[in-house]
Parts: sequence; C-alpha cells; structure tokens
Amino acid sequence: MSASPAIASSLRTARAGVYAAYAAQGLGYATVVTALPQLKARYAISDDTVSLITLTVVIGAAAGSMLADRVAVRLGSRMAVVLGLALQAVALLAVAAPVPLPVFWALFAVYGLGLGCVDASAAMQGVIVQRRAGVAVMASFFAANTAASIVGALVMSAGATTSAGAGMGLATAGVVACAIALLGTRLLDPARERAAVADEARAALPWRGLVVVGMVVFAAFTADSTVATWSAVHLTDGVGASAAVAPLGYAVYAGFTLLTRLTSDLVVRRYGRARLAVVTVAVAAAGLVVAGLVRTEWGALTGFALAGLGVGALVPLAYAAAGDLDPRRSDEIVARVNLFTYPGSLIGAVLPGLIATGSGMGASFLLAAVLLLPALGAVGRFRAAARS
Repeated sequence: MSASPAIASSLRTARAGVYAAYAAQGLGYATVVTALPQLKARYAISDDTVSLITLTVVIGAAAGSMLADRVAVRLGSRMAVVLGLALQAVALLAVAAPVPLPVFWALFAVYGLGLGCVDASAAMQGVIVQRRAGVAVMASFFAANTAASIVGALVMSAGATTSAGAGMGLATAGVVACAIALLGTRLLDPARERAAVADEARAALPWRGLVVVGMVVFAAFTADSTVATWSAVHLTDGVGASAAVAPLGYAVYAGFTLLTRLTSDLVVRRYGRARLAVVTVAVAAAGLVVAGLVRTEWGALTGFALAGLGVGALVPLAYAAAGDLDPRRSDEIVARVNLFTYPGSLIGAVLPGLIATGSGMGASFLLAAVLLLPALGAVGRFRAAARS
C-alpha cells in the first residue's frame, strides 16, 4: 500500500532539507580549506600557526558532535542542524572581514563547533529520512556535500581574482548557511529518536557495534584525509609530476567520490549494503596500494580514482549501518560514531608528513590501505536493510 499524499509530501520536504544541510556543510568547508593560503597571507602567519588553527577546528568539531548529541536528545536533531549551521554562519560571515588575529582564531573555534554539530546532526536526519523512505538514500546526501564542495572551491577561485579575495567565498558560504538554518526549521524532520522511550526503560547503547562501525569511519576518513592533504605532494615529489598535473590527484579523487555517491544507493537497493561494503573496501585499499607503489603519473591518478570510488561509498554505508544498530536511539549512536571521523582526519593530515621524512609519501598510502582492511570484519554490521 502506497503512502498517503500528505506523508509522501512530508518525506520529500524532509529529504530536501537534508540535501540542503549537506550542501551547506560542503560549501562552507570547501571555502574554509581553500581560503587558508589567502588567510595566511592576510595575517602574515606561519605554517605552524595555520596547523594550530586547523587543530582548533578539529577539536571544536569533536565538541560540536557531542553538542549535537545533547541537543538532539532534548530538542531533536532538526534543532541541532539549525544550531550548527547558525554557528557556522556567524563564524564565516565574521572572518570574511579582516578581524584581529585572536578574534579570527576564536571564530575558527566557533566554526569548528558548528561543523561538528552539523556533521553529526545532518547524519541523524539522513538516517531518519532513510528509515521513513524504506530504501537507501544516504549516499545521495553525501553526494550533495561533495558537489557543493566543488562549487565552494570554484567560488573561492573566482573570488581570488577580485579585491574581495577570500572574503567573497567565506561570505557566500555564510549567507548560504544562514539561509539553510532558517529553512531547516520548516524542512527538516522534527522527530526525536528517544521521545517514546522513558529514561528508566532504555537499554545500554550497543557499544560493540558502535565501536566496530566507528572504526570503519575512522579508517575511511584516514584514507580520505591522506589523499586530500598529500596527493599533490606525492605526485610532485614522489612521481615527479608537473605543477599542472599535481592538483589533478585530488580532483580525480573528488570526482570519483561524487560518482560513487550518486550511484551507490541504487546498488544498495539491488544488492544490499554488505556486498557493496566488501567491494568498496577492496577497491579503496587496492587504489591506495596502486597510488603508493606505481611511481608514474597515470598509475597514481588511477590509484586515487579507485580510492575515491571505494571511500566515497564506504562513509555513507557506515552511517546508515550505525543508524540501524538501535533505531530507537540512532541520534545518540550516530553522534558517537561521528566522533571517529576527527582522529581519522587528523592522522591522515599529520602522520604522512612524518612518515615521508624517511620513506617517501607512498608508504602513507600503503598504511591507509592497511587500516581499511579490518573493515571487512565489520561487514556483518552492514547487513540490516534501511527501515521504513
């Protein structure tokens, strides 16, 4: 029996809201990371200071994920998304102007708080919508994030040629975040996962499954951060690519990440999450090995393409699996699983630079491949179908 028109309309509205939240998140993050060179020049700061500011964002994001958990428990994940986007909007609009460095640094902490809050709460909303839809839709939300990040990089590139500089892209992302925060109060699903479960009746969280899925997220984001941060360096120093070719490593990775996120929901509906999880881990690991061992431009680019195909699908699969561990408490579970993204991102950004001093950047991609392999043991946690 098909859903009533009112229910179907409500689901479409909530789905549009989640797409918008993921797009705003991707747009904002891309403008921030691509603005760093211009912001470094604005404040005449060193690479070490930029690294410390980036670390501030990561720490703030971890705190934001925990904030999303608390807000979602009390007010619902819709309000957590709205809060996170509002924090991002304030920070982005403020740093678009040349504020003093201490204020700038503090605003980046605020941005990190909003970033983590939306990371967790948008995934909570995605899980709710997927359960209501009864079919896999999670990857399409991540596709919206990836597509918007490409737009963000292009906006920043366009602004760099004007007198506005980085301020144009940051302000654009801030306005979009503000607009989606306002729309989110009407579009997003207002459900609270724990509303019908009394405190005294709640069972313990499924910690074993939570940690298993969290480690998959950790491994995926370690691989993602390694490629995003070091692919250009590897192509330049390890392969000998030209300055024109070096940026193509990440471009190819991002392009194939988007491709797999646009198509993996259809694959899940036909073959199931578990089968796709096995394939994505194998493809991602193989791609990282190829990128690390084949010292030619085409070999490295092929490796990064395969890594994008695998990692791009694995992340939404893991969040969907997390939401199914206990549908009554999926908000809390997703918030905790989301915490695994930040150490993975940090290790992928920092550790390869340390390894490269002795053995070159290729070893870092091999390490990222090895970290992915234990994810095959988590396939059992991916078997549950999306619930209506």
